[in-house]
Amino acid sequence: MTVFHLAYTVSDLESARQFYGELLGCEEGRSTVTWVDFNFFGNQLSLHLGEIISPCETQSSVEGNTVPMPHFGCVLEWGEFQNLSEKLKTSGVTFVLEPHIRYARLPAEQATMFIKDPSGNALEFKAYRDSAEIFSK
Repeated sequence: MTVFHLAYTVSDLESARQFYGELLGCEEGRSTVTWVDFNFFGNQLSLHLGEIISPCETQSSVEGNTVPMPHFGCVLEWGEFQNLSEKLKTSGVTFVLEPHIRYARLPAEQATMFIKDPSGNALEFKAYRDSAEIFSK
């Protein structure tokens, strides 16, 4: 089994716990007074108190949409993406990029959305209509 480990800085652990634990539904793991781990959709996410890394001045463009750099996130199942996007909408989350479909009716058709956590870390969630296309060329 392969599990990715992501480590990011946050300005406040309590707001991180509220965002990742309560809003996104990620199970909390080990923690100290300076960091906390979450099960981020099957991957280990370590959030440490520290200096927040500012986004770079240059942003990327994907199919005519500007996306924040850097960012991290995960690929969800289609239904899981739909459920999460509805939960975020009803929770009043401000989207960097609203949930929408990219590459419609093409093999790589995908749903995607971008949000920021309370510390300003950009997250992308996406889902492929056909998961076999995730790594296709």
